[in-house]
Amino acid sequence: MKTLQGDVWKRRGVSLLWSPEALSTLATAKEVVSIRQFFALLGNWPDDLPSNDGNTLVVAGLEGCIDLMSPEEAEEWLKSDLLPAILEFQDEYSLEAALVFWLPDGKRRIRMNRATEAYSWICAAPNSGQTLDLGRILWAGAEADVGRILDDSQPNKDPDGPAWIGLHHPRLS
Repeated sequence: MKTLQGDVWKRRGVSLLWSPEALSTLATAKEVVSIRQFFALLGNWPDDLPSNDGNTLVVAGLEGCIDLMSPEEAEEWLKSDLLPAILEFQDEYSLEAALVFWLPDGKRRIRMNRATEAYSWICAAPNSGQTLDLGRILWAGAEADVGRILDDSQPNKDPDGPAWIGLHHPRLS
């Protein structure tokens, strides 16, 4: 399992973040955009992003979107709508900006299979027994490049413990 310490995730790549403390150091509430606002930016990206001195876009609401759909609908939406939007963001900013999805319940909902290091999303009720294969859907199987974001301020750097605050991928393809 790859771990990531430091703050490169705040400047580049795509991250899934669930630490409220890390979020508060990255963006103010007014700088966070909704998933709807994120999609409205397609084709009309600003020169400077709202957070982290113009280097980061923080998006809230992804978790709610996924939870409102059946697992099959969510998988299709992630592949056909969200992934192309993420790729457009990356192309627009030439890997010189970070896209962070705020998932308040992410630590409880994201699991890694220890044998394969594949990450999955645990669906909400009424689909609680099902999962979405994040690696296949969002990372095109490039899970070896996914790093667990560890909070440098935590004394215990256990990648499964309280130091684990998110996931980061340097570039989706």
